[in-house]
Parts: sequence; C-alpha cells; structure tokens
Amino acid sequence: MQILLRSARIIDPQSAYNGLVRDVFIDNGLVRQIAESIDAPDGCQVVDKPDLHVSPGWVDMRVSAGDPGFEHKEDITSVCRAAAAGGFTDIAVLPNTSPVVDSKDTLGYVSRMAEGQPVMVHPIAAITKSTKGADFTDMIDLHHAGAVAFSDGEHPLQNADLLLKTLQYLRPFGGLLMNRPEETGLTIFGQMHEGVQSTLLGLKGMPAMAEELMIERDLRLLAYVLEGEGSKAGKEQSQANRTKRTPLLHFSCISSASSVDLIRDAKKRGLPVSCDVTAHQLVFDDSAMADFDTNLKVNPPFRSRADVEGLWAGLTDGTIDAIVSDHSPQDDESKQVEFDHAEFGITGLETVFGAVMSHNAGLPLSQLVNALAVNPRRILRLPAVTIAEGQPATLTLFDPTSTWTFSRSLSKSKNSPFLGQTFTGQVVGTIRAGRLTGL
Repeated sequence: MQILLRSARIIDPQSAYNGLVRDVFIDNGLVRQIAESIDAPDGCQVVDKPDLHVSPGWVDMRVSAGDPGFEHKEDITSVCRAAAAGGFTDIAVLPNTSPVVDSKDTLGYVSRMAEGQPVMVHPIAAITKSTKGADFTDMIDLHHAGAVAFSDGEHPLQNADLLLKTLQYLRPFGGLLMNRPEETGLTIFGQMHEGVQSTLLGLKGMPAMAEELMIERDLRLLAYVLEGEGSKAGKEQSQANRTKRTPLLHFSCISSASSVDLIRDAKKRGLPVSCDVTAHQLVFDDSAMADFDTNLKVNPPFRSRADVEGLWAGLTDGTIDAIVSDHSPQDDESKQVEFDHAEFGITGLETVFGAVMSHNAGLPLSQLVNALAVNPRRILRLPAVTIAEGQPATLTLFDPTSTWTFSRSLSKSKNSPFLGQTFTGQVVGTIRAGRLTGL
C-alpha cells in the first residue's frame, strides 16, 4: 500500500525534520521519501487535511484488555479498535485477566489473538502467580516468550521482600518492574481522595500518603539493590545503565505532587526509575466528585487542584516520562450502582489526546509526543521509531487545533466521563505495517 501525507508537520524530537512541514511518502510499510513536494503515484492514497501533524506512533503503557475471561467488558479486537481511534499504534496490556497472564500459554494466547489487529499488543506478565502476591512466576521464561514488563497490575505489591527480590531477579536480563504504588492498608474501603471534599461528601478517603509511602519504600529498595551489586565491575555497569536511562523500576499512575517530588529527587540521584500519569488525572480534581458520578470513580483517585498542578509541572520538567490511559472497562452492572459499590475505572483510550490538549498547561507538542511515543518505547525496550527515510512507518496522524465531540465509544464498555464532551485536539489516523487506520 502506498500512502502520501500531504503538507504534514513532523513532530518528532529524534528526527532531522522535527517541526518542518513536508510531504511524506510511504510505500510497503516504509518511509520512502520526505520532501517539500512529492507527486502522488497512481493508486496512492493521499491524506491531505488542514493542519495535519505526524509523529512516531503512540504507545499506551497501561491498558486492561479483558481478554481472556472478561470479554463481556472488552476483548482484544474491541480494545485494539478503541486504541487505534485514540491514535495508538501499540498498547501494553495488564496481566489481570482470567486466567492471569502468568504462564507462557496465556501470554501466547494474548499474542495470537492480537495477530492482524491495527495495533501491536505487548503483554505485561504477572510477577506473582494469579497476581496474589505470594509465589513468583517464571519471569525469565515469560521474558523470552515476549513479555515487555512485569507487574501485578491492578494489585500493588505490598510485600517489601517480594519487590526487592523481583528487582534483583530482573536486573541481570534487563527486565522492567512496573508497580502502582499504594499502601492498601491505608486505603481499604476508600472511595475518593482524603480531604475536604471527602469530608463534605461523607465518603471514606484514600490519603495521598498511601501512594507516597510506597514510592519512598520502593525507591529505597531500588537503591539497596544497586548498592549491593558488590564488585567494581558491577558498579561500573550500574553507572553505565543509569547513564543510558534504562529504568529498572517504573511507577504507574502517580497522582500527587509529593510523588512527583520524590521521583524527581530519585532521578537527580541517578536511580534507574521512570513513571507515568493517567490523562484523566491531568483533567479532574476531587471537586469533580460532588455529583457522585461513578464514571469518575478511579484508583488512584482524583486529588487536589494543587496535586494536578504538580503533575503538570512534573510533565513539563521531564520528571513524568509518559501519559497513559489506564483504560479500565467496566460493564453497566459494575458502574450503575450506588457509589460505594461501584467498581473503579475509566475507559480512556479514545480520549487521551483530546483530554490532554484541551487542558494543556503549556506543554509543547514535542514534549507531548515524547510522553506518548518516545519515552514509552524506551521504557518498555521497544524498537525506537523515528520519521526518516528508510525507517518503518509506524505513525500517528493528528490535528492539535481541530474540535470534536466524543459521542460514541468503540470500546465494549461505556464507563467514560467524557462521553458527550467536546475536545480540542483530534486524532486523524494511524499507520502501522503499511496499514492506514481511521480514514
């Protein structure tokens, strides 16, 4: 298939064409030519839209696909359809399925189901069997079978010794541990952020301290692992790895300004750590809970306005590496109930770009592309993608100024607080493996 992008502004901090408006000709899945003007061959599909922008394909590092076991909420086909609509060419899917992705058989099933989809699906394997936080999985085997990272996903690691041994186990083969930091003993029965709003609404609060304590703990354990490498050669290799900024520990879904401060300090000390934030955490604060909308019930919860400002500051200075959807599909029976009984989660794949652009606190497009495309690939050890002649055409097409209304979701589940909202910043389509999606 031949595709010509007409007068597209290239947003790719890694490309010599970054910031320039060029025609981009794609043939058989490769970028063949980039020039000021290119004649379209016969039969070539031409994309010619006002204010067309193109970047390396976006990667969502945290998606619940539901398949196997929860196909009534989501399956691989529907999640890939929603991901492509949101501008993603790649997604990393959590292991919290039934059965859990804790064996090569289940991981292989996910990979097989993803064949032929418009989006590349990268399985994250469980750290512990059935994500119960007790017995380890065969992580080396899972790594060789295609797992891009290891996490118990929706179940934060509570046992310090387990987390320590996981770090020690993963380091020799360059594995990545992903953990959503939460001291669950402090958040049990919690419904929203602990603060003035939770008091006024009469809801059990979930303190930011529950997140921050676990980040402090995990960072200390990470430092302990690095200090214990022993030999001079090991220490030199450790320093080399830090210089390459290849993280060993990744914090998912950070939500408080103090969490940003802790990670910022850890990076300054050279610890191989990275983190992400969900798009919806950049939009809402805890005042949004006043109407008891269960579609706004998420974990971690929406925190204070000061925390939201701290998250934006962390994105701007590079402390926060990536933006994710934390796509968590829930059926009506899980959401159309009393607030106390509703499940946590938002479906967010289709609205990441629009939500962030519509509430952008001064983040340049190049940094946004870093957070959506460049950094996630680096963290997950995926092959880098750059817009240059001869390179694979794994691309996202978007218009940062176009307005649109999110009126229909392609996900099987509809638990989105954004349905009916109008955004600035629209995805035009994606290109992967020679396939144009969305147009």
